[in-house]
This record gives sequence, C-alpha cells and structure tokens, in this order.
Amino acid sequence: MRRKWIFLAAPLWIAVFIWIGGEVVMHLWNWNLPALFGWRQITFWQALGLFALCRILFGDLGMRVRGSHRSNSRWRMGERCQPMTPEERERIRQRLQDRSRPTTPLDSNPSA
Repeated sequence: MRRKWIFLAAPLWIAVFIWIGGEVVMHLWNWNLPALFGWRQITFWQALGLFALCRILFGDLGMRVRGSHRSNSRWRMGERCQPMTPEERERIRQRLQDRSRPTTPLDSNPSA
C-alpha cells in the first residue's frame, strides 16, 4: 500500500518542484535584472526554460551522489593499508604529510 502511495505522489511533487523553480527564477530575474541592466522582464515559461537550462548546465540533474568519490577513495586506501605493518603505515603517513607541506626557498637550499 505504501509503494502505491509513493508512485501516486511522486509526479505531483515533481510538478510542484518544477513550478516553484520556475516561479523563483522568474521573480528573481524580474526583480534584479531589469533594474540592474535594463533587460526585459520574462514570463513564467521563459523562466522555466532558463531554470531547465541551468539545471542541465550546472546542476547535474541529481544523477551523481556528491562526495561519493572521496568516500570511495578512503575505503580503497583503508583496504590497501589493511595487510601492512604499523611501521609501513607510519612511513606512508609521513610521506603524505611531507608531500602536503609547502616548500620554502630555505628548505630547497642544501648549502644554507
């Protein structure tokens, strides 16, 4: 029963999200850009097209989970470090810390 309710409510929520997005874009455009740059006001349908264009160009349409790359790389690193000895782990940790430190001109001059 619960699944049936979700399938019935999902199209309604999608339509509400699209309508609110179009209204927000239209009102922000009509409030700011004519006063700042002298551009014309836009209609709801033009705002909806602009909203869709911005979602396509900048929003990735929710196809990608944000931050998943970082969590996967940490998991892989933990998996690789599992069979190492504590000394090997410490040596790798030290190399990573040394690599992340900025070098100053005094550090690179061995004669000083």
